[in-house]
Amino acid sequence: MHLSLTHSLLALTTLGGVLGTKNPTCDLNILAGQHVIYSWDYTLPNPPDELYDLTRAGLVGGVMLYDLHVNNNTPAALARLQDAYKASPAYKLFRKQSGRDTGLLIMTNEEGGTVFNGVHNGGPALSAKEVGASSDPATVGWQAGVQAAAALKKYNFNVDLAPVMGVYREEGNFLDSSNRSYGKTPQRVVKATLPFIKAQRARGILVSIKHFPGLGAARKDQNTDAAPVTLNVTLDDLNSIDLLPFKAAIKAGVDMVMPSWAIYPAVDDTRPAGLSRKWMRDILRGQLGFRGVTITEAMEAGAILPYGGVEERAKIAVQAGNDLILASGLDVTEGEVIRKALVAGLAEGELDQGEFRMATDRIIALRSL
Repeated sequence: MHLSLTHSLLALTTLGGVLGTKNPTCDLNILAGQHVIYSWDYTLPNPPDELYDLTRAGLVGGVMLYDLHVNNNTPAALARLQDAYKASPAYKLFRKQSGRDTGLLIMTNEEGGTVFNGVHNGGPALSAKEVGASSDPATVGWQAGVQAAAALKKYNFNVDLAPVMGVYREEGNFLDSSNRSYGKTPQRVVKATLPFIKAQRARGILVSIKHFPGLGAARKDQNTDAAPVTLNVTLDDLNSIDLLPFKAAIKAGVDMVMPSWAIYPAVDDTRPAGLSRKWMRDILRGQLGFRGVTITEAMEAGAILPYGGVEERAKIAVQAGNDLILASGLDVTEGEVIRKALVAGLAEGELDQGEFRMATDRIIALRSL
């Protein structure tokens, strides 16, 4: 799965018309569903029937798997999910509007090393830290991207939620302790990650960089999965260190960006980056010129629990500028709750329909085969 996003967006200029006020609620359900990435209980050997049924009904935009989901049944199970989508009214609708085929987004965290591989015994063999510390990070980064793409394609994935672009500050901090950062300087991170990204994109794997604007300053105990995190990074350091790898990847044409759930008071002292219009719209799309698709971190993360129930958090995320909402709580119901919240937000005027139409266009362009 790969495409020129700019070309596809031009081809989809009429897609937003299906979200007009004269359309029935069922169309809102279908369109809202394309903004939600579902997950399911990893103790099940295959996706549950409920997920196949929702996909066949056109209410699923994609799925996210962890390593514990992946087994010998996975390639066939994911192929069945794609077949269910091809039989859905969503597929037919987008085919009619755009003249292009689309598929589900099927994603995992194929970062490399031993901790964050999405595919058992897959690649890359080296961690991000090992790639960055090598004598030739560009060549080794390309090799890691080739390995990641091969592992993902073997199991019918088409999205890699990697690489991590954070520039770590101290040995043993949050990113460095798990070997997830490619380096202590933005130059080292860029040198390793751009080939990693390009190698996967050349092999049909879509790539999401993370966690914008970077978690390199987080202490070892500052984990946004567990609790709220505030990173008191100066605006100068954000611009001269943390944002540089993201700027380089965006300039190179990366497909997706995942924001951080940390708060950066230098820009917004009330909301995490992923819930902040200042970060998502003013900086990411405005200053950095990103035109691709944005995807949230996990909606059940401890860092964002203070912002209401999952329905409210999802609507705030969309208002901030996230295109895809990651319902990765290992429960199909979470995705359903989020989808219904988005429908209600659109119907009641809580979510801007114009912004939602543009986000839908970006998502469908990304998913064009």
